Amino acid sequence: MDRTSTPIGSRRARTNTIALLSTVLLVTSCANGEARNMRDQEGETTGSNGAGALDLGEPRDLATNLDVPWGIDFLPDGSGLVAQRHSAVVAHLTPDGDVTEAGTIDGVAHGGEGGLLGLAIDPGFPDESYAYLYYTTSSDNRVARVAYDEESGNLGETEVILDGIPAANTHNGGRIAFGPDGYLYVATGDAQETDNAQDTDSLGGKILRMTTAGDPVLDNPFGDHVLSYGHRNVQGLAWDEEENLYAAEFGQDTLDEVNLIEPGGNYGWPIVEGPGGGGEFTDPLLTWEPAEASPSGAAIAGDSLWVASLRGARLWEIPLTGGGEVGEPEADFIDGFGRLRTVLVHPDGDALWLTTSNLDAWGSPADGDDRVVNVPLE
Repeated sequence: MDRTSTPIGSRRARTNTIALLSTVLLVTSCANGEARNMRDQEGETTGSNGAGALDLGEPRDLATNLDVPWGIDFLPDGSGLVAQRHSAVVAHLTPDGDVTEAGTIDGVAHGGEGGLLGLAIDPGFPDESYAYLYYTTSSDNRVARVAYDEESGNLGETEVILDGIPAANTHNGGRIAFGPDGYLYVATGDAQETDNAQDTDSLGGKILRMTTAGDPVLDNPFGDHVLSYGHRNVQGLAWDEEENLYAAEFGQDTLDEVNLIEPGGNYGWPIVEGPGGGGEFTDPLLTWEPAEASPSGAAIAGDSLWVASLRGARLWEIPLTGGGEVGEPEADFIDGFGRLRTVLVHPDGDALWLTTSNLDAWGSPADGDDRVVNVPLE
């Protein structure tokens, strides 16, 4: 969950090699161009990770006073649809910072970490003019699709394509994304029932792979929706140019993880947290102590995997060295924005969009929270 407990243990790939060369007073500009001191705190950034790495430019707010923006995806014109967890309102956000309401998703039950979570646009848009949503109801988590009319800017009727995903106050997963194969991938949590994760007949504690109609893909390893299992609470999915799938996952109190996902792979929870599973379980690529991470959204740009961190209140940059291997992670914007939920790359390739999650029960909101922030890539 989005934890506040004290971490214990150690991690396999420690990030204490990070050398912060200087402390920078991190200043951003608001959407109207006026500079502000970001959360009145000092933010710290690191240097480049080497070849293929990108420098981060000066952030600016695109939208403020949002209601826990969780899932975002882009339309062909470069604008985005934003799912707001608490209110169940989907907003339309332009790169210039104009915000309008597209519609409200009926049947969403917000509580704890549940509510309106992931959002993904059909890769065939506008011919297939659907947004896909992951949300919590009073009984389960569901995946649905809803038509979006670009001309009117409004959502249509919601059609549930998969239900019965276990739900609880915490560990709901919620990230959804289309893979390079055109199928929809869905990250679910164990819903506080750890046995769900090892049960391939359960939809909880899994990464699922399905068609746009909600059916299992025919070559899924268990003949159902399940692609991989043994997960506690995945909230980040991203693919590199080699089509390797990386998943960011909350541990319990010891180790958070980034995993390389293989069909049929067992990632160990609750038997193993972090590495040490031997041949039976797949070890993570890297781990963090929870105070440094609580990783949520993930994206790939410039030969790096970027991971938004909640409790860690920072953006991690992890160099991709090829063949599904990674280098040492470096941290950007430490305490600059508070809790970071989502990171994604704008389709123009010139910026990251970040969302904050400071209106969570665990956050300390500043004026204007929650927000979507544009970070130029240079």
